[in-house]
Amino acid sequence: MTRKTRIRAALVTATAVVSVATVTAGISAAMPEKAAKPSKKEVAALFDGWNAALQTGDPETVADRYAKDAVLLPTLSPEVRSDRAGIVDYMEHFLENKPKGEIVERHINVLDNNSAIDAGLYDFHITDPETGEKTTVQARYTYEYEKRNGEWKIVNHHSSALPEG
Repeated sequence: MTRKTRIRAALVTATAVVSVATVTAGISAAMPEKAAKPSKKEVAALFDGWNAALQTGDPETVADRYAKDAVLLPTLSPEVRSDRAGIVDYMEHFLENKPKGEIVERHINVLDNNSAIDAGLYDFHITDPETGEKTTVQARYTYEYEKRNGEWKIVNHHSSALPEG
């Protein structure tokens, strides 16, 4: 093999390697990475975000935590809220009480990379807007979360006063 032939063979080989690497990189960039399962700590932080949204006093900010097709079965209303307008309406009244949630007992189930359930017991510290009297409502809860378009949203939320035992 002459020196010229060896150089040509080396160039052809180098070009082939670069081409394969470029195609492989292009395929990798085009394919979305599979999201990792969230940790239980990450799921627990979703409640903290919702609770922080309550502290803003803005029902729209709280409603932003819910998916467009979410269902809310609220603690202080017999009406099922199954659209944004219903959730905003409930939150307008609920937020008048300056609620702050505190988890008492929690059970988190990570179902897959894009869904999780957080269920348990929480206390809601509320203030009567007319008298200023502070009370605590003990309740049980279930939040079902789904990751949609890269964002975690509440898709189902059930909260009910804890029955006397």
